[in-house]
Amino acid sequence: MMALRKKSSCESPQQNQRSLSVWLMGRLQQDAYQSMAERIAWDVSEPNGRPPTLIVYEPAIGITIGRIGSHTDINISRDELASKGISVRFVGRGGGAVLHGPGQVGVSLFAPLTKLGLSSFDVGGFLERFEFGLESAIQSLRCSTVRDSRQPGIFGRSGLIATVNLAVRRGVVWHGGFVNVCPDLGLYRRIDTVPVVTGIKKRTMGSVQAEIRRKVRLQDVRTAIVRSMVDAFGCGDVSIQSGKPIFQNTEIRSCDRITKSA
Repeated sequence: MMALRKKSSCESPQQNQRSLSVWLMGRLQQDAYQSMAERIAWDVSEPNGRPPTLIVYEPAIGITIGRIGSHTDINISRDELASKGISVRFVGRGGGAVLHGPGQVGVSLFAPLTKLGLSSFDVGGFLERFEFGLESAIQSLRCSTVRDSRQPGIFGRSGLIATVNLAVRRGVVWHGGFVNVCPDLGLYRRIDTVPVVTGIKKRTMGSVQAEIRRKVRLQDVRTAIVRSMVDAFGCGDVSIQSGKPIFQNTEIRSCDRITKSA
């Protein structure tokens, strides 16, 4: 039996004027995403840098492995991965192994915690709001969900519907999670996304479509995610754009600039 976390509306009178820049992107390769993420994380950390930024995109096919995952979580041979064109990459985020591909939506939020009304050390507060936003979006599609105190993410009967995979550096949070909307679950059943140390028996990912047993459009889920994240973080000054985020006229010599004082 899952131990449920208490839900929170995450509302406060002081939150309604917070800024949020939302970018709706299409298919994004892992290399392109990593480069973009490092740049945005640097930009939002600057005193007069960009505002908190939410990226909603469609990850290209591949497998990423976070800090608590390993190759043993992938129950697919290297030959089969190669034949299907699935690359495997270790990345600097939380969580374990996650398969990406058509039918999945990536959600990344980049911001200093203090600009979200939290202390620079309140990662738990951020996690609660981020999970609440994801869960609210999924529930708006008439999909029943549950959260488990042993593992970040949103669960359903079919498995883990949405992962939560964060990174925090010098009080700046980045990355976010992945929502399985309508992918072919065949390969997902062969990736142990939930770490074995949690003790959760259902370790693979399900999907929103498998839960509600009807077709779900990615664009409807993207819209629901944006609305729910705006509400979860109490943002009143919201701008929404399509395409690639516009960067400031600053350069990153290396990602070490982000982590020097970490």
